[in-house]
Amino acid sequence: MQNKGLIKVFAILFGLVCLYQLSFTFISNKVENDAEEYAERRVSEEVEDYSELRDAEEQRYLDSIGNEEIIAGITYSSAKEKELNKGLDLKGGINVILQISVRDILKGLADNTNDPSFNQAINRADEAQEDSQEDYIDLFFEEFNDIPDARLASPDVFFNKALSDEINPNLSNEEVEEIIRRRVDESITSAFEVLRKRIDKFGVTQPNIQRLGNSGRILVELPGAKDVNRVKNLLQSTAQLEFWHVYKNTELGNFLFEANNVLADIVSNEQDAPQTTDTTTADTTTAADEDISELLADAEDTTEVATGNNPLFELIKSPGFQGSPVLATFAVADTATVNDYLSRPRVRSLLPAEHRYAKFVWGVPDEETGTVGLYALRGNRNMEPPLSGSVITDAQQTYGQLGNVAVSMQMDGTGAKIWEEMTGQASNQQSNIAIVLDNIVYSAPGVSTGPISGGRSEISGDFSITEGQDLANVLRAGKLPASAEIIQSEIVGPSLGQEAINSGVLSFVIALIFVLLWMVFYYGKAGIFADVALVVNILFIFGILAGLGAVLTLPGIAGIVLTIGMSVDANVLIFERIKEELAKGKSQVDAIRDGFSNALSSILDANITTGLTGFILLILGTGPIKGFATTLLIGIATSLFTAIFITRLFIDGYGKNGKSLSFSTGATKKLFTNMNIDFLGKKKIAYVASAIFVIISIGSLFVQGLNQGVDFVGGRTYTVRFDQDVNPTEVEQDLVAVFGSAEAKTFGPNNQLKITTNYRVDDEGAQVDEEIQQNLYEALQNYLPTDMSYDDFTAGSGDRSLGIMQSMKVGPTIADDIKNASFWAVLGSLIVVFLYILLRFRKWQFSLGAVAAVFHDVLIVLGIFSLLYKVMPFSMEINQAFIAAILTVIGYSLNDTVVVFDRIREFVNEHTSWPLGKTINSALNSTLSRTLNTSLTTLIVLLAIFIFGGESIRGFMFALIVGVIVGTYSSIFIATPIMFDSVTDKSKIEKKNKNEDETEKAGTTTTTA
Repeated sequence: MQNKGLIKVFAILFGLVCLYQLSFTFISNKVENDAEEYAERRVSEEVEDYSELRDAEEQRYLDSIGNEEIIAGITYSSAKEKELNKGLDLKGGINVILQISVRDILKGLADNTNDPSFNQAINRADEAQEDSQEDYIDLFFEEFNDIPDARLASPDVFFNKALSDEINPNLSNEEVEEIIRRRVDESITSAFEVLRKRIDKFGVTQPNIQRLGNSGRILVELPGAKDVNRVKNLLQSTAQLEFWHVYKNTELGNFLFEANNVLADIVSNEQDAPQTTDTTTADTTTAADEDISELLADAEDTTEVATGNNPLFELIKSPGFQGSPVLATFAVADTATVNDYLSRPRVRSLLPAEHRYAKFVWGVPDEETGTVGLYALRGNRNMEPPLSGSVITDAQQTYGQLGNVAVSMQMDGTGAKIWEEMTGQASNQQSNIAIVLDNIVYSAPGVSTGPISGGRSEISGDFSITEGQDLANVLRAGKLPASAEIIQSEIVGPSLGQEAINSGVLSFVIALIFVLLWMVFYYGKAGIFADVALVVNILFIFGILAGLGAVLTLPGIAGIVLTIGMSVDANVLIFERIKEELAKGKSQVDAIRDGFSNALSSILDANITTGLTGFILLILGTGPIKGFATTLLIGIATSLFTAIFITRLFIDGYGKNGKSLSFSTGATKKLFTNMNIDFLGKKKIAYVASAIFVIISIGSLFVQGLNQGVDFVGGRTYTVRFDQDVNPTEVEQDLVAVFGSAEAKTFGPNNQLKITTNYRVDDEGAQVDEEIQQNLYEALQNYLPTDMSYDDFTAGSGDRSLGIMQSMKVGPTIADDIKNASFWAVLGSLIVVFLYILLRFRKWQFSLGAVAAVFHDVLIVLGIFSLLYKVMPFSMEINQAFIAAILTVIGYSLNDTVVVFDRIREFVNEHTSWPLGKTINSALNSTLSRTLNTSLTTLIVLLAIFIFGGESIRGFMFALIVGVIVGTYSSIFIATPIMFDSVTDKSKIEKKNKNEDETEKAGTTTTTA
């Protein structure tokens, strides 16, 4: 092997980089463990609501040391930002997909017209969307254009006052379509920005918010969220854009001074009073309702009170400049404390009579400094703003007369009149008007040109282009004609997440120990070198995941563990080839060189086919499936590197001084040697057996069908844990009495059920979700502890061990989308693999055999799930995870088949005088050791995950176990015989292979049929 020095340097440097990336995870975990121990010492389990109180104590501890240096300039806060992210199923929290109604946006843009053509197209688009995967706006335009003489630029449709600047009656439908598409996209972008700012305004760690294509769907993932109901309400509420008069800091300077003095007495008295657990944590709930940070356990604002004589003033980072609307700036972490101080009755009573309705709100935090400005709005008795954002008809980022970034906005007639009064007052008093969205001040411009009439205004300031675009989005959000509805959600309780971590780690350790011991048992000292490479491989996988900021999920851990089982395949291929070369009488140096060289083709082909299915999973999958695909793809890449280069370094280094290296042990030295099984002679038996299994599978699929999960049919599912064992049949009867249609199955232990219902599946909204959860609570009353309240029962109320541990909702529309995407994922992987094998082996017979074997494997796995889902003691639902398993089975089956085909091609070229049947049998016998070795290793790994990996992935693992067994069988007894039988002239294919081999040696390539 050339460039050994360079490879050593790269491996060492890359290993150090991976360790560095993982160090942030180790540091943050260490600090959080310390915080947990601190909270346990502070709050006894005997205290009521001790779980919530401990959470508060943990957060107080983390806030207090967040910016303290731990090592080499690393703080807990900086380590937390760079740690290996844990997904919903490992950390608990909420994952939702929100649908912004494009239908409502279109109606809003058309000013809720009664035009028959418009409403006919809307109704037809509604019907078409039920069975179509096209975006709603495409369906609307298709239906509208099918109506004779219907014009989008009609005064009764889109040529209205709000759009008159862009649309005129002379525009064609195609020209109007372009404008409307942009307007709809702007509305969805506005909604997205509102949601992003709601979630991200205090720098919450590890949220994931992204638009899903152009469909109006927005994905929000909040690992660690606990107050789930509040999160859902927050996400679905309409944006509240308001315009307020705002006080100058000079007007409230005396108030702040007096407040500081009064607070000094209050704080002093509180510190002198006896401290108990209850009073210590009482202030943790004083953050304002609008603070999104309360939603996340790891992002709550600190509530530690100041200890000096100036409780309020010593929190000020900088005062506002003279005449500014900013009273002062504070650290983001101190906002809850300031809210608490300013909301106390004794402090509020200090406000002068003319200021008694002042409303204190925060601005947009400065991410670089971690500070935020405090404003005081001129409130009134009803706390209603002088002007709401519903009057905004348009807003755009523009440029002022001097080329500076500005934002222009247009109001309707009602808004223009009020705006003229507000700007006139602000101009006369030289004051400011605050633009407030969801109680956050985004801008507070002054008015220097007198009253602004006509409703068109320009806001200028020291904006960047991005800031100008953001402000325009905020202003447009006030005109948002559609609220966001949750069409898919998944909620995981934190205690269930911790259980998933424990089971995942256990399965990982057991699988790793087995693989390490097996390699040493089978290959002796060479197996030790492979084990070292495997450990390096694991380090690389976790290091890359941490460096990429990827999210580790339970399926992701399964992907890593599966990678461990499959990563030995490359080493097995190499070692088996080296043993063959040694058996030919070659020296150890030559055997090692030729063994690595000859195995490379099979290794690359096998991993590329598996990688292709992984890419399809990554592209078409969502959530945890992407996590599985990510770890699988990373594992394939790192496995190739470590097997080909790291293992080679150790083997070459050991043998460079003439030391003899055995690639077997006494127990395995003669295993699978001199094998002479007539595989093709048994093809008829295999055909009959497979035909029987396939017919039974197809029959079961038609008669009994599959247990489709809510992913595919829509509905709601809840994982509920009780304090005693329960009978699922009895529980199901009680649920049917309430919901009409429901299913209850034991899920893991006998005191845990998975409850599924499609009751009101077509209805969206937080109120419907709340009603169904309330009905579920009432239906299960007889099985729950008598003292369990509804709040204790619902998800997200702390580290509980009873009640709803996990819930999921999928609307019927998105269920159809998921089902169709899954179908195309499976079909696409088959097509891609067929083309790759055709390109790689240049004979359609190989592709036919491989794809036939894959179809065979998929049908049998589906058939087994159809036959057994009613009797197995674990969930065998057909959902997204199952589709991931099917694609993995396809990849694994192809991996095995390609290795066999690679050896057949090699033998055909080497033994040109042999009959094709003999050549194939010899090739199959020569790969038998590798096939069984890899399959056995992978099976043991999968069994470890199946037994110890947790209930939520048990069905997923069962599909993989069946797939590995069937895939190993089909690569030998289905793929190869079909390839053999499809060759009509056996001597002709032998001659072609010989000619191709000679052509390749001559430096040219010939393509044959």
